[in-house]
Amino acid sequence: MNGTKANLRNEIKQLAETAFHNKLISGYGDGADLNEYQIVYQGKPRHLPLDRAYRFLTALLNRNSRLRSPE
Repeated sequence: MNGTKANLRNEIKQLAETAFHNKLISGYGDGADLNEYQIVYQGKPRHLPLDRAYRFLTALLNRNSRLRSPE
């Protein structure tokens, strides 16, 4: 695995930990393939390519922060 993918995987892990602690997902971890990350969302495990996992978690956290912030 090259450095860029390792960095992306680390960022995804941090996002997943935040989403998990905010109860937005119920689980996460490395996928069977090095280019995938597993996210358990709404009770269903999803095996996403790294770029999609990053976008999914970022959107989920952004949506949650908008819902929680008073306007």
